[in-house]
Amino acid sequence: MFSKEESRKLREDFWISFGKSFPRKWILYNTKIKGLSFKFYFDTKKALVALDLEDDIENRINCWEKLEALKGVLHSRYLPKAIYEEEYYLDNRKEISRIYIPLEQKVSIHNKNTWQAVMEFFNINMSLFETFFEEYQDIIKS
Repeated sequence: MFSKEESRKLREDFWISFGKSFPRKWILYNTKIKGLSFKFYFDTKKALVALDLEDDIENRINCWEKLEALKGVLHSRYLPKAIYEEEYYLDNRKEISRIYIPLEQKVSIHNKNTWQAVMEFFNINMSLFETFFEEYQDIIKS
């Protein structure tokens, strides 16, 4: 068991290490589409990369329909294991729409032995997600 401070330090060390191992500018919140962002997620049980839609319901539905129409392309050319969830609930019970790819191996941000696998997973899958987005953003924005 780790104290809050030890846990905070491990999380900080992971993200610093990730940034040094894979130094590049990720799109993340800079999509230029209101409410659409990319996220890295890593905790004591799992790791995933995600595309989140958190806008008002009307804009969320509009954008989600375009992402649904591109599902075949995303699965066949980029991320065959991407999971689409139109109604996804965050830990704080906020409802969003999410497309995500979970890392299928057991990992923990508290276990440094799993960090390299997570970093490689993040780099490969987020790069593919961003490539998909860059190629189809005009459709998603319309």
